[in-house]
Amino acid sequence: MTTAAMTESELIDACLDNDRLAQKELYDRYSRAMYTAAYRITSDFELANDVLQEAFVKIFRHLAGFRRESTLGAWIKTIVVRTALSRMRREIRMETLEDYHHKDQVVDWGHYLDADYLEKAIQALPAGYRSVFVMIEVEGYAHKEVAEMLGISVGTSKSQLFYAKKKLRKSLEKYR
Repeated sequence: MTTAAMTESELIDACLDNDRLAQKELYDRYSRAMYTAAYRITSDFELANDVLQEAFVKIFRHLAGFRRESTLGAWIKTIVVRTALSRMRREIRMETLEDYHHKDQVVDWGHYLDADYLEKAIQALPAGYRSVFVMIEVEGYAHKEVAEMLGISVGTSKSQLFYAKKKLRKSLEKYR
């Protein structure tokens, strides 16, 4: 049987047996969607690549601990999101206050609104707002899950989302 035809369970078992073709198949099946999730959180192509690489190292290192209570994709996505958030926290700590305020500036996106402009507006949000917004509105997590992953309270998650939406509305107001 080819690795592409393997079920999720067969693929996991083959990966646990150190089958390199199965490991490549697992990466190929999930890397594109996971890169997208990492990029939406980090807003940086190179950082998203780093997150993806770091996350897949964790995935392969801890695959034996996957209890199969959820889908493999959901488990992988949790690792990618947590890795991205961890990297963002490290990046924010490394930024100077001046750099942080610079990211908060409004960007001129031209004369009409489309998906690219909306994506740019989301990417222009401060990191905390963007992380909560993407996790809840794009990835579909609940406030409780976001709060646990980010190490914040549910109230803070709700507040960050409120201010993210307010900032987006203000940025996109001229396109209504």
